[in-house]
Amino acid sequence: MKSKQRCAWAKLSNPLYLQYHDEEWGVPLHDDRRLFEMLVLEGAQAGLSWETILNKRENYRAAFDGFDPQRVARYGESRIRKLLQNEGIVRNRLKIRAAVTNAQACLTVTREFGSFDRYIWSFVAGQPLRNRWKTLRQVPPRTELSDAMSKDLKQRGFKFVGSTICYAFMQAVGMVNDHVIACHRSKRSSDPRRVPSGKKRA
Repeated sequence: MKSKQRCAWAKLSNPLYLQYHDEEWGVPLHDDRRLFEMLVLEGAQAGLSWETILNKRENYRAAFDGFDPQRVARYGESRIRKLLQNEGIVRNRLKIRAAVTNAQACLTVTREFGSFDRYIWSFVAGQPLRNRWKTLRQVPPRTELSDAMSKDLKQRGFKFVGSTICYAFMQAVGMVNDHVIACHRSKRSSDPRRVPSGKKRA
C-alpha cells in the first residue's frame, strides 16, 4: 500500500482516507443515492477538512437513512432537531437544512430528467474529463464547468453548492479525474466508462 505513488493529499496515516483515494476519488459514479450522498457530504465539508467528514460518513449514512432522497426530503422540524443533537455528524443547522432542501430539489430534478445521474453528468456530456496535472498546486479549486453547475443547481433550489463545492463534488464522483499523473490511480480511475442511461456517446 505505502509503496505506491499517490496524490500528495492522500494521508497514509488514515486507512479510511487512503482507501477513499485508492478506490473512490475520481472513479465515475452513476448511482443516484450515492451521488446525493456525495453532494450532501461535500456541502457538509464547507469550512472543515474532508478527513473530518470521511471519518463521520458512516454516522451520516445512519443519520440520513442511507441518503435516500425520498426519505430525507420528508424530514420535518422534529427530525432536524434530532439531527442537531447527533454528535456523529456536523451539527450545523444550515447544513442539515440544506440536506433536506437538496433532497427535495434532487427529486424535482429526477422527475424532470429521469434520474439525478442523467442531470448531473450532463455537465460533462456523460464523459469523465481526465486532466494531466503534474503537481497538486496545478489543480484548480473551481472551473467554468463547476461555475455553470453551481449556477444551475442554485437556480433549481439547491443549497451549499458554490463553485468550489461543485468542483470538489465533480472530482469525488469521477466527472473529473484530477489524480496527478505520477499517481497510480491516474490512468485507472476513469475506467470503466459507463454512460448514464439515456445518454449517448458523442
